[in-house]
Amino acid sequence: MKSLNIPKGVRRVLFKTLNTDRQLMHKTQFHSDFTAFMEDGAKWLVENTNIKLVGLDYLSVAAYVDAAPVHYAFLRNREIIPLEGLNLDDIQPGRYSLHCLPLKMVGADACPTRCILI
Repeated sequence: MKSLNIPKGVRRVLFKTLNTDRQLMHKTQFHSDFTAFMEDGAKWLVENTNIKLVGLDYLSVAAYVDAAPVHYAFLRNREIIPLEGLNLDDIQPGRYSLHCLPLKMVGADACPTRCILI
């Protein structure tokens, strides 16, 4: 994570990983070997950045084998919002303005969101 050199002041980061290259978001079968955060990577972001939102290009920001600890690391101390299931096919690395439009769902702890990059 350190080698990514995330600039100071960045609050939202979307990670385009091998999941996009493998086109996992376009497949109907679930793949448990997707690229995602392990607990140590999540903790590093919490401890070394001011990020408030982390997005990833598959169904979870957390690796299949480390799901609960990753979510706890993001949500426990800083409440970093996980943004999951992103289609980043045609998105090039760079700075964007991110707008997330969640559906209003009463009593839910998560909901579908339409995300727009400008």
